[in-house]
This record gives sequence, structure tokens and C-alpha cells, in this order.
Amino acid sequence: MTTGAGTGALPAEYPEPLWAQAKAALLTRIRNGEVKPGSRLPPERELCQMLAISRVTLRKALTALVDEGVLRPAHGRGWYVTRAERGDWPNTLESFSETAHRMGLTATSRVLRRGLGPCTYDEAGAFQIAPGTRVYRLDRVRMLDQVPIAVDQSLLPADVAEGFDDIDFTTASLYDVLTARGRRPAQAETTVEARAADADLAAHLDIAAGTPVLEMRQIVRDPAHRPLLSSAIRYAGDRYRLRTSFSRSAEA
Repeated sequence: MTTGAGTGALPAEYPEPLWAQAKAALLTRIRNGEVKPGSRLPPERELCQMLAISRVTLRKALTALVDEGVLRPAHGRGWYVTRAERGDWPNTLESFSETAHRMGLTATSRVLRRGLGPCTYDEAGAFQIAPGTRVYRLDRVRMLDQVPIAVDQSLLPADVAEGFDDIDFTTASLYDVLTARGRRPAQAETTVEARAADADLAAHLDIAAGTPVLEMRQIVRDPAHRPLLSSAIRYAGDRYRLRTSFSRSAEA
């Protein structure tokens, strides 16, 4: 980010408050790649000189960007651009790739494990099959614009995953593959819990061990209610926000 006295000064006569103009100016520079995800902004003194605003005004702009998930403060060290701007994940069933497209981002994956193997007792319950039955495991680090967002561990019945070894899941959407085979995901039972990242998960997500993550567990079913896949997806806590809605009956 270019700095210097007077550079990029905000017009005082503009109808928006100066803090809102400062927020917009900083956001533009971040989105243009002048400050990369994970990098620190210039010191507040330099930002005040660059934008020709007071530190109080700057702090209001920076705090607003923190509230939107664009920045994160580090006590005594400054303000950092988050690894990925947070968007609302929907309360409808859509794939990671569909969510990325809606947000204007590119979804890719790094495949950690794939292949057939026997299921455990707990895994068998999700598919109503006998323990030890062969199932297909697909573990991936899910990324948005090359930023790691989550580790996705998916499990599918062997017949549903036939031929999966020939599919490039670094770019392919699992939901799209299933739909193309006439096995459209239609409904999911979902639970979300907070967990602490262990060392392996932390390494995949580029976070510190012990950092809070959100674990989403799902059993996804087709229109006939047959279980298609079971998944455990662990999201970096500062890169994920779940949006939902509630209603109250008229009788209440």
C-alpha cells in the first residue's frame, strides 16, 4: 500500500462521513491486492497521513472493517487483513463450490485422502449398513482463492462413489458429480459445534493449534431420503459465518 503525506486524501466536502470514506478507500486497496490476505496494514500514523484524517476517524473505519470480517486486530502489532473476507453461508443446501461462485470467489481443493475402506460402527449408522462395509473416503482442504477455509472429510457408500478415483476433486464439485449421476443432494441433517484445532488440522488451515474452529457435521440425502454422504467439515473460525432464520407461529 503506497503511503505518504497527503497521498489519497479524502475530500471533506463528500456527503459521506470521513470514517466511511476511509473505510471504503481501505477496502478498495485491500480488494485490489495492495495488501495481501494475512498481511499487516501500514502503521496508523502512516494511514492517517495517507488519508489526511485523524486517528479517531481512522479507528472508526478500521473497527467497521473488523466488524465485517475484513480486518482483525492484533494487540500491540497492528491490523491484519483476514485470510478471506467472510461471507454468509446460506441456510439452503448448496455446495462449497456454489457458495464460492455466489461470493465471486474460486473454490479449489487439496486432496488429502481418497479411496475405499471399511466403515466403523458409528459410520455404518449414518448409512444404515453393517459395520465393516466398504465405503469411500474423500478428505480435502477446501480453499477460496487459494486461502484454506476448511478441512472436509466426506464418506459415501461404495456404489454411490463408483469411479470416483478417476475424478479430479481438486476442482470438481462433489455435489455436481452426484447430481450428474442422478443422485441429487436434496436435504441435509446438520449440527454445528465449536472445537479446538489439533496440530494436524491447524497445519492444514494455517492457524495455531488450539484455535477455535467450527465443526459442521452433515448427513446429506437424495430426494428419496437415501443417505448419499456423511461429512465432517471443520472451518477456520474467523473465515466462516453461518446465516439462518427463525420464525414464530401465529399461535405462539
